[in-house]
Amino acid sequence: MLDKILQQLTYNPNEPLIFSSSLFLFLFLGFTCVYMLMQHTRTLRLLFVTAFSYYFYYKSSGFYFFLLAVVTLSDYFIARAIEKQKSSNCKSSNCKYLVFLSLLIDLGLLGYFKYTNFFAGMWAQMVGANFQPWDIFLPVGISFFTFQSMSYVIDVYRGQLKTLPSLLDYAFYVSFFPQLVAGPIVRARDFAPQIRKPLEITSEMFAQGVYFIAIGLFKKAVISDYISLNFVDRIFDNPALYSGVENLLGIYGYTLQIYCDFSGYSDMAIGIALLLGFHFPMNFNAPYRSDSITDFWRRWHISLSSWIRDYIYISLGGNRKGKVRQYVNLIITMLLGGLWHGASLNFVFWGGMHGLALAVHKWTREHIFHHDRHYHSHGLRRVMAVVLTFHFVALLWVFFRNHTFEGSWTMLSQIATDFHPELFVQVVEGYWFVFALIAFGYLTHFVPALWERFAVTVLRRGTVVLDAIVIAIVVYLVIQVKSSEIQPFIYFQF
Repeated sequence: MLDKILQQLTYNPNEPLIFSSSLFLFLFLGFTCVYMLMQHTRTLRLLFVTAFSYYFYYKSSGFYFFLLAVVTLSDYFIARAIEKQKSSNCKSSNCKYLVFLSLLIDLGLLGYFKYTNFFAGMWAQMVGANFQPWDIFLPVGISFFTFQSMSYVIDVYRGQLKTLPSLLDYAFYVSFFPQLVAGPIVRARDFAPQIRKPLEITSEMFAQGVYFIAIGLFKKAVISDYISLNFVDRIFDNPALYSGVENLLGIYGYTLQIYCDFSGYSDMAIGIALLLGFHFPMNFNAPYRSDSITDFWRRWHISLSSWIRDYIYISLGGNRKGKVRQYVNLIITMLLGGLWHGASLNFVFWGGMHGLALAVHKWTREHIFHHDRHYHSHGLRRVMAVVLTFHFVALLWVFFRNHTFEGSWTMLSQIATDFHPELFVQVVEGYWFVFALIAFGYLTHFVPALWERFAVTVLRRGTVVLDAIVIAIVVYLVIQVKSSEIQPFIYFQF
């Protein structure tokens, strides 16, 4: 019995600790009980949460949790050194060297674990050498906590943020487990004021937390996992075996799957943080309702979009160096954003196409339609714009999902040359539950925000029993449709 418990509590690469697992539910219940007992002992509570966060990361990446400690320690002391240099009016070049040191450490770790095989393989191809990829483990979520820590140092350098008062505060901020391995990327300027404030969980926060956890769990474990295992993966694994209409339906399925998977994680992270007394910014805002590619990136993965805007696009010059340079900066920024998602030319192509689309949209908006940046179309024109934007995004997800260009071109050529629309009814009937979930997912995507506020109000006015019933119903649905294996979140690989 004891051996089984220890086996559950130790790292298993095939069973990472994720929010939709029964083990996390068990651990979180125990964690919450201890956490509430510490509500009046602020420092002890911060120590406890930080220790649990490191354990949470250990359960995801094993002993590579030391990387989290390396990034935390280096950036904490570098930021303090930058602030000290600024306060003593020393040369600004000294501060730049310190920022460079921070970037060298953070990007060096990220580059080694994530991009060594990618660039070594490209170099081997260029010189005609034989290359066998090295066995380098990719720690879960390394991109998220390195980006979060980097933004802290850069904000201190820019004078937009004061350093946190203690190493404990900074370790708590970087490692806070709800957003540690898959975001949202939380800025220190938003999170720091919450760290030392008295613990307060209002009825509104509790109701919102329960709502977001229930919605996120349903998105991930019911919609995303089910349509992935029972339809989408089959199409993407062997696109040549299926007709064009089946490939197109598979693309529609994956478009919904990745949204439900990632936004489901973000929703659960936001909900868990609310139950612990912390506020995270929203990370998704109905992105498939976008009427342009620019609007899409204001709604999709908002924390990353704003991060690459503030720390890459603006650092490249933004819109301050002329129109041509602005378009080039957009494309470069999105190319790097694509590379951030993974060490593959597929991701670079995906990011580059989004960057090109952003530049084209910006040029046509300004020079052909003469609209300002806040303009949105209406009526039939808006419907057409939403449909066009959705299909542009959906078709590019093909390159995001596939591991090779060959697989992507096969899917697209099947759609273009072997469509067979007469098979549509037969496919839908054969996978009726999958398509019922897909239809439900897309329909609820267009639910007015007023409905969400109404649901939160109902939960707030109800009792804890009502909240428990809501969670129990969702858990029951998860149990009914779950597979025997844990399905990690898609963005864990980034």
